[in-house]
Amino acid sequence: MRSVEYVAGHGLLAGRTAVVTAAAGAGIGGATARRLLEEGARVLISDAHPRRLEQAGRTLAAEFGPDAVAALPCDVTREDQVRALFAAAVTRHGRLDVVVNNAGLGGTAPLADMTDDQWDRVVDVTLNGTFRCTRAALRLLRDQGGGGVIVNNASVLGWRAQAGQAHYAAAKAGVMALTRCAAAEAAAYPGDPVRVNAVAPSLAMHPHLVKVTSAGLLDELTAREAFGRYAEPWEVANVIVFLASGYASYLTGEVVSVSSQHA
Repeated sequence: MRSVEYVAGHGLLAGRTAVVTAAAGAGIGGATARRLLEEGARVLISDAHPRRLEQAGRTLAAEFGPDAVAALPCDVTREDQVRALFAAAVTRHGRLDVVVNNAGLGGTAPLADMTDDQWDRVVDVTLNGTFRCTRAALRLLRDQGGGGVIVNNASVLGWRAQAGQAHYAAAKAGVMALTRCAAAEAAAYPGDPVRVNAVAPSLAMHPHLVKVTSAGLLDELTAREAFGRYAEPWEVANVIVFLASGYASYLTGEVVSVSSQHA
């Protein structure tokens, strides 16, 4: 696989306060937290796994400084924890500017054999969790007089069918629809514009994906990519940073595919 050059930060989010869910570990959430910090933001990271979150927080704080990074456990299926997360961001920094809803849960099961529990768990984390966090963020952004950006993590599976992924695909399609509806409502808030967009990655490789996906399927998915390789998580994070920055000031209600898949 050909290497790709990491892009340095340019201060695009200097002085902004950001919240990132599911940010512990080596996936898109962790890469996004790092990229936001590299662009000058102050970041509150969250995750449902306290031990991994604590380690991620220590690592980032050691690199970017304790004033730039805070960590708070949050299970996005729990409304009380979601409320506490966003309240903490405002208490710590006085306002909210950027929210990245990255929390999601996958799995593989044929629809005919899928249980209600399998369906409900994926939808509750991936779609309902994004709803809870978007709702909490919109309330704060509206009440602080506008301004701010929400970026949701969807998936190309919200558009394209894949066997065994009915629950995940349905949830991600729901995230796309939620994004568009939230954007239409937030555009009418008084004060500065509030923008809501989403990214739809195809294949971003990270250790958890390797654990839950067969080598054969990963090879098949990689072969669909025009570049002949999977994305690095930070390549998806780059697009999230773009959507969060002033460079995307006229984008709202959009779902941006981060993919090199063949048409």
